Amino acid sequence: MSTIPLCLPDSITPEQFLTEYWQKKPLLIKQGLPQLIDMFEPDDMLGLALEEDASARLLTQASIKQADTPQWQLKKSPLTETDFDNLPEQWTVLVQNLEQWSPELGQLWQAFDFIPQWQRDDIMVSYAPKGGSVGKHYDDYDVFLAQGYGQRRWQLGNFCDKDTEFVADEPIRLFNDMGEIVFDEILEAGDVLYVPPKLSHFGVAQDDCLTFSFGCRRPNLMQVIDNMADIATNDSDLFVPMLLPQALQASGELQADSIEAIKAQLLHMLQSERGDDIIRQAVAEVVSKRQYDALMPEETLDTDELMQALTEGATLQADYSNRLLYSQTDDGIVLYANGQRLDGLDDSAIAALVRLANGERLQGQDVTAIDPDDLSEWLENGWVWLDDSQE
Repeated sequence: MSTIPLCLPDSITPEQFLTEYWQKKPLLIKQGLPQLIDMFEPDDMLGLALEEDASARLLTQASIKQADTPQWQLKKSPLTETDFDNLPEQWTVLVQNLEQWSPELGQLWQAFDFIPQWQRDDIMVSYAPKGGSVGKHYDDYDVFLAQGYGQRRWQLGNFCDKDTEFVADEPIRLFNDMGEIVFDEILEAGDVLYVPPKLSHFGVAQDDCLTFSFGCRRPNLMQVIDNMADIATNDSDLFVPMLLPQALQASGELQADSIEAIKAQLLHMLQSERGDDIIRQAVAEVVSKRQYDALMPEETLDTDELMQALTEGATLQADYSNRLLYSQTDDGIVLYANGQRLDGLDDSAIAALVRLANGERLQGQDVTAIDPDDLSEWLENGWVWLDDSQE
């Protein structure tokens, strides 16, 4: 299992965090992620932002707002070196999905193992010089803001809702009033601040700084409903017209009783074993889907090279830029990867993938019962990452 300590204060257990803080109130975790210190420097992230396949944004803020002119400007990737010429004093560059560029960074998700991995979104980095910010805003998801380089001052205010008024005509959702400030501190490298959904927050770089956002997500109902419809199209029984009671009524009217009868049959199906299967598969596919397109590796190991590496002490681990999860059913364990159900796996493969999904490292001796070509396919598909550092 992971050797990375959980990112929580010594005085707070995972159970306490989930009960008292999760989606309720913020928490400062001093030196919660010291592994981030010196892992990256600003030039590393600026260089990454220029990569052709990077998902990056450059946000600039004018020092004085002119009449009828937005204060903020947003440029999305691909970014070029000329985009960084003649920048104003206050600017920020954001890069998403860092796990895909640094598996070592992705492994730091293990510090948050008290959150189910299917709720992990991605790791985003925010680089800004002194004074840089992305404005006063809130997020619809949970986020752990981890300082990796330099210092950033964070202020937290009120919880927001659907009635929160945003500044008009800006390219990002910002507001001017956070209400009463409930938190105002400067984070040093290694510090982590947990911010629950919809809590207003405002971060300002005190010097050249890198802040890594470990974001957590959950599906929305529309995603689940849409995927349920896709899955249900494979069930021919659901295409048979319903039998409905009929009462005398005006020929042009769709009566409430008819709608209720259809609703009752729909709910009956959803609450049946068939409905359970559809919902389970729909949810599993939605939460295991990647948020970003996969990067094609510049070079890959062939099967012989992979097996040789495992013989020499390399380990297999889950690749946190991908989504590997499983669910328990009456018929056994079902695995999903990147939005797809994995069928046709034997017991040895299922057992190994479950261990990987749970964050375990597998050595060569752990996968002797698995076809080497299958292991090679897992690596090629991005489900696993080969760590040959042998620390």
